[in-house]
Amino acid sequence: MNRLKNNMQLKEIIVVEGRDDTAAIKRALDAQTIETHGFGIRKETWQLIAEAYNRTGIIVFTDPDFAGNEIRKRIIEKFPDALEAFLDRKDAEKQGDIGIENAEPEAILEALSKAHASICEKREIFSMEDMHRYGLTGAGDSSKRRAALGKLLGIGTGNTGAFLKKLNRFGIEKEELEKNLEKL
Repeated sequence: MNRLKNNMQLKEIIVVEGRDDTAAIKRALDAQTIETHGFGIRKETWQLIAEAYNRTGIIVFTDPDFAGNEIRKRIIEKFPDALEAFLDRKDAEKQGDIGIENAEPEAILEALSKAHASICEKREIFSMEDMHRYGLTGAGDSSKRRAALGKLLGIGTGNTGAFLKKLNRFGIEKEELEKNLEKL
């Protein structure tokens, strides 16, 4: 799903961590953002996020680091139907600093174009056995394979358990996974 063809504007508002992330988004496309200003999200910011969620929808787009993942979890807990976009860690790193603000516009557009929503029903399409079969765990390059596959699918990366949960949570189908594994 390429949501950003021909410089289309997003209808959703993008929830980011800070003003530097907003600046990076603005370099990539014309979009509205709400900044959490880190983990200590103020009551007023929660209200802004709730209004955007109910009015236009939101895309949660946090840094690919521990703090960004924790912020993401808190937001998704309150707004489970929000879309999520994931930036590859390599695309977000500059001189040891990890953040959306370091990404090139093309990487931001790619991540946003692959934004996913959690599926409502609990599905267990993939199992730990599948993770082994596809070389996503238990092999010397499993971590790299998960990272590359997560980028292609637009679901981010994680350890084996976290990646397995993402595959199921975002409703990735086996055919889609296998097609993308062939690209690796």
